[in-house]
Amino acid sequence: MESIKSLFLIAKDPKQTRWVSPLLIAGDAVLCLAIIWKIPYTEIDWVTYMQQIDAYVKGEKNYYKIEGDTGPLVYPGLHVYIYRILHALTNRGQNIVVGQVLFALVYLATLAVVMACYRRAKVPPYVFPLLVLSKRLHSIYMLRLFNDCFAVLFLWLTIYAYQKKQWVLGTTYLSCGVGVKMSILLSIPGVSFVLLQAIELERSITMALLVAQTQGLFAYEFVRTHWRAYVYRAFDFGRQFLYKWTVNWRFVPEDIFLSRSFSISLLAAHAALLLLFAWTRWVKPSKKSLPETIQFFMSEMADWRVAEAISDRVTPDYILTTILTSTAIGLLCARSLHYQFYSLVAWSTPFMLWRSGLHPVSIYVLWGAQEWAWNVYPSTNASSGVVVGSLALSLAMLWWGTRTEEQDAVKHEQHEHVE
Repeated sequence: MESIKSLFLIAKDPKQTRWVSPLLIAGDAVLCLAIIWKIPYTEIDWVTYMQQIDAYVKGEKNYYKIEGDTGPLVYPGLHVYIYRILHALTNRGQNIVVGQVLFALVYLATLAVVMACYRRAKVPPYVFPLLVLSKRLHSIYMLRLFNDCFAVLFLWLTIYAYQKKQWVLGTTYLSCGVGVKMSILLSIPGVSFVLLQAIELERSITMALLVAQTQGLFAYEFVRTHWRAYVYRAFDFGRQFLYKWTVNWRFVPEDIFLSRSFSISLLAAHAALLLLFAWTRWVKPSKKSLPETIQFFMSEMADWRVAEAISDRVTPDYILTTILTSTAIGLLCARSLHYQFYSLVAWSTPFMLWRSGLHPVSIYVLWGAQEWAWNVYPSTNASSGVVVGSLALSLAMLWWGTRTEEQDAVKHEQHEHVE
């Protein structure tokens, strides 16, 4: 009985993640190798990526003319540079096993960074196994070789750097994520509130300029050739997605899914949810209302001592919570999610469920339901309903679970640990 009690105490003690994390990473590394060895690779976009890089290597810089079997190049410049390296390391994409090993390394690097972010937010050990149990997540990395894997790594590096108050480095990572795939833009609203309260308005504007400069660097050689082609292809916000590939809105009739009114409704819901979290949750470090917070940081007479106190309240937990909720809101209101988007969802869900204050059993049950839904192929009305429902429920419970500063303080005291 005492041994069981000790196990429960260990499972709830964030100090124990110091040894739990490396053990899980080591075990997952073995699993990754077993997956590569035993499970056949499935071709989806890898050949197309390599065909597009072939065209780039031969000197083509016009995005309108860079295409592959499954379509044109629709990702920003850093995607091209990363896959140019993979193109060289895999003999023009023909050595798939080398590519799989490289993606396994990206997976393990991401896992390590995610765990480091969780540890800085004082997440207990019982949450960590959920980070290594996802069948779909392993598939996205080792069996599909999607570019989302690199974009998500950069997002988590951003969070980790911000947690360590390395604002320039973190913003550089953020821009790299956007430079691979524009889905990372979903995190920008949350990032904006983090930076505004951590480093004030002037330095936040400097960070925005840094993003613009690095995007210009990634785009330079393509913009020189045909700037309209680059902007239209790499950052096409009006891109239409096929109904047959949607994972999230399958339960909606196709005519409604394709309608403009549905698109506008999702956009309105996105804006409303961002405003709700901004007004009630994301301004907590300032201890002011949203209008008062904006007014304070725009004032030239802002008290530096107050600003410093606000910055001190931008904690690792706040940073992780705010950026993940911003991203989750965007995913919930996205018109179409494909399976690779689970790389954004899977790493976030365990933390969001824990941060909601749920019982551990409830966390595992809800995580299991979400994992089931993302593993159904092709998606069904039931699975897509669970995909949308799990995202909505995670956000709703997180909003409720972080409703008072007093409860937040108690949670921090309960999970206090030394790095």
